[in-house]
Amino acid sequence: MSATPQEEARAALDAAGQLPDAELDLASVALQFARIDAPAADWRAAQALLTQIARRAVELAAADPAADGGDSERRRALLAGLIHGEFGFAGDAETYDDMANANLIQVLDRRRGLPVALGVLWLHAAEAAGWSAHGLNAPGHFLLALPHARGQIVLDVFAGGDQLLAPELRALIKRVAGENAELKPGMLAPMTKRDVLLRLQNNIKLRRLQANDLEGGLAATRDMLRLAPDHAGLWREMGLIEHRLERIGAALASLDRALEIEPRGEAAARIRGLVEELRNRLN
Repeated sequence: MSATPQEEARAALDAAGQLPDAELDLASVALQFARIDAPAADWRAAQALLTQIARRAVELAAADPAADGGDSERRRALLAGLIHGEFGFAGDAETYDDMANANLIQVLDRRRGLPVALGVLWLHAAEAAGWSAHGLNAPGHFLLALPHARGQIVLDVFAGGDQLLAPELRALIKRVAGENAELKPGMLAPMTKRDVLLRLQNNIKLRRLQANDLEGGLAATRDMLRLAPDHAGLWREMGLIEHRLERIGAALASLDRALEIEPRGEAAARIRGLVEELRNRLN
């Protein structure tokens, strides 16, 4: 009996979870998450479009000596022209919370997506061209950075790849995190590939939980753990959802695993209190 698309995708995520971060194929893993959430969608057409984007990135890089030589502004312009011009991708401001905006198959089909979904396409194209790029863990709004001689240039891929200088960054942080928020160095910390993928899928999980779909939120968390099996925060979240579902034994197993991975800190202290309470309920 052949495996279902979801079973195939979950097996691929399990395999990716065993790889070091540098060996992850960012777009391919995002495609597996998308297959789970949209099993009837044409993932092979999406894969073919990703291949097209990568090939064009290679061609454009080879034809632009300044970009290929390290000119970060030329690289920004080339990638913006490729992703947003030639292929027509844009941020979906009108139906921002639509879960299709976080599903890479549907993003590739609709040419619309969330900041982090568009960021996956930028990172995919940059890697194909042989250029360094990384996500930035800014609160509420994924950003992307390209290395520069004096550090890095910060881009808003949701806005078509515009470069953000300090005043624009500060305004963006205040807009998404509140008027009292300030730009801090940690907000521009580089993200690993795993971090980017988890941030993408976290949008699915959060929207399900906001809709009170606890089972869907639990399934999304479990799939994220396939990619990051030693992520203490995800084990905590799974335990808390299981607790809300009154699955006390499962919640304890998840929370115990979180404490094994991360035994110290404020979060661990809070979880220990909950674990003690749950164990008392079982006695």
